[in-house]
Amino acid sequence: MNAGRIAHLSRSGVAVEVVPETGSTNADLLARAPHLNDPVLLVAEHQTAGRGRAGRSWLSEPGHSLTFSLAWRFDAGLRGLAGLPLAVGVALAETLGRLGQGVLLKWPNDVLKDGDKLAGILVETHVLPGGAAWAIVGIGVNLVMPDALEEKIGRGAAAMPWLARMDRDELMAALLDGLAAALAQFAQQGFAPFAARWNKLHAWQGRTVVLIDRGEIQHEGLAAGVDDTGRLLLDTAAGRVAIVAGDVSLRTRD
Repeated sequence: MNAGRIAHLSRSGVAVEVVPETGSTNADLLARAPHLNDPVLLVAEHQTAGRGRAGRSWLSEPGHSLTFSLAWRFDAGLRGLAGLPLAVGVALAETLGRLGQGVLLKWPNDVLKDGDKLAGILVETHVLPGGAAWAIVGIGVNLVMPDALEEKIGRGAAAMPWLARMDRDELMAALLDGLAAALAQFAQQGFAPFAARWNKLHAWQGRTVVLIDRGEIQHEGLAAGVDDTGRLLLDTAAGRVAIVAGDVSLRTRD
């Protein structure tokens, strides 16, 4: 992939860097966050220590996925970031939709294709002395899923072979434009403008689900989408409850 060509193809004005290999693009940008002045996209041809939510590993192989992180400054600081991973999911799903690849969303930060995970999102933050915060938005997208890698992952995983045949610089530029537009809107308006868009893409809307935390069922009910702050709404036997994002797994009963 070519950083200069991605930047040229993008309308975002974001600086682009491409490295052949690194441990984690999120870790790299977090380390640089205290000294950043402007947004930057860091793309790795291969990540050797990619990370997902709750400390899980993100496994990938060279040439078979897109792994990248986008650093974006939010002057309102941490208090304004509720729902950010979900807004990123909306941006990613809508961009893929425009490219002819329909996907759905799983709360709080997975992109699904045909019920299996296609992409994951990890948002980490660095707070500056004045209170502003850099959000490091890390994304991994499966393009090709070799049988050996799926076996190593240990569960079904989706891929998009059609996107794998697309020019990688053009694909990355399209994703960058979608993300940059969403992050700019989020900085101004928060998650509220994304709620209906997320609910439209909700993979398990109206289905019976259970929330599992540390191996124990915490809630069971009908998934009713998210509210304007990104909390998952469940209609349970005791009434509607709102779930805040955390180390929680979502599983369908049916």
